[in-house]
Amino acid sequence: MTMKVYSISYDLSKPGTNYDALYKAIKKYRWAHYLESTWWVATNDSATKIFNNLQPHIDDNDSILVIELKTNKAGWLPQEAWDWLKKNL
Repeated sequence: MTMKVYSISYDLSKPGTNYDALYKAIKKYRWAHYLESTWWVATNDSATKIFNNLQPHIDDNDSILVIELKTNKAGWLPQEAWDWLKKNL
């Protein structure tokens, strides 16, 4: 069964705050991280379930978005990022 790929983007409002628990929660998925505040994960979970898993690890004044990626894409990234997307989308 093919997994879905989601983009997790965030703005963390408290500079200097330790978000290791957030990163550890993200790394429970098959993941890629090529942009500073964006991760990609491949999973059978829904966007809501991913969000619910991550929400306990952010502050109330932070922002986070989990959105499913599709094949229509464009950008400027390292080749290994494109390879990851090609393999997982």
